[in-house]
Amino acid sequence: MYGPFQKARHVLRGGAALVLALLLCAAMPARAAGVTAGGADQDTSARMLVPVGHTVGIKLFARGVMVVKAPESGTPADDCGLQTGDIIVKCGGVSVTSSEQFQSLLQENGETATDLQVRREGGSVTLSVSPEQNEKGAYCIGAWIRDSMAGIGTMTYYDPESGAFGALGHGITDADTALLMPFASGSILPSTVKAVKKGTIGEAGELRGDFDLATDLGDLYANTTSGVFGTLDPGEFTERLGDPMPVAAAGEVHAGPATILSNVEGDAVQEYDVEILQVVENAADGRDLVISVTDPELLAATGGIVQGMSGSPILQDGKFAGAVTHVLLNDPSKGYGILMETMLAAGDFSEEPVA
Repeated sequence: MYGPFQKARHVLRGGAALVLALLLCAAMPARAAGVTAGGADQDTSARMLVPVGHTVGIKLFARGVMVVKAPESGTPADDCGLQTGDIIVKCGGVSVTSSEQFQSLLQENGETATDLQVRREGGSVTLSVSPEQNEKGAYCIGAWIRDSMAGIGTMTYYDPESGAFGALGHGITDADTALLMPFASGSILPSTVKAVKKGTIGEAGELRGDFDLATDLGDLYANTTSGVFGTLDPGEFTERLGDPMPVAAAGEVHAGPATILSNVEGDAVQEYDVEILQVVENAADGRDLVISVTDPELLAATGGIVQGMSGSPILQDGKFAGAVTHVLLNDPSKGYGILMETMLAAGDFSEEPVA
């Protein structure tokens, strides 16, 4: 293998003692997979990136607040036309920054009708809502809302020239609506894998870990359907990463043996055998590759692919081919991966932080 990645189950040399973690490796039903196998710039093959494979804690804060459950009939939210998936970005002309701040705005407004500016399906609508007092005397509208998420996932790559990183290989979606969380800000955190719930037929497994909410290793600047992206702060974590390796062009990735780098116990990143069963052209985000875990050690530890392994680097023929993204619910030993070209195209397009 290339650089520091050596076969035979050795702990990855140069791997960070800290790990990062978001319970994100989407569980997919049993069906054909697919992904764009050539839409990105073919010059990506000249890039040199460090495959990481460490789990990371991820905090993401939404721009506005998301309605995550359909309002009950007869509530102010229902009467004004709020829908599941709506993003409330302004209340009475004031930008909404969190659930708590939105509640405060409602208290200040009282029962007087106020305008809500809402993003819906890429457009903007304005609704007029009249809050009502609940049994505790607080003014509310009867909507279930969410402004942030946190969990465990895997960092895919680090670019030592720019300090940029990519993780997960798919976006962070709301657990209730399955919609991409609207991005305002976020960060990554040191974490350690404490236990593994093994995957079984019909039920996805997961990595279980702790992460330190008080310590940030870097900032996020984008949440996209092809991964989350940000910049790492220089320090112990970056100093202990391995060497960069060349990124494979889409046309270089093929069916056949490959390996993945994953952190499924403590702080250790190990290399495991997989098989790329198919490279699928013109497929949905995060499903460029159909993969099968063949490594006996990983199968014994996790049952295959589990939540939290999203973003695990896929290496083939000495090049950085892609990242694990999904697990098949009907067979946890199999799943999908995204091509590095596809992931990098999303990261490069989103490289300017969102204001």
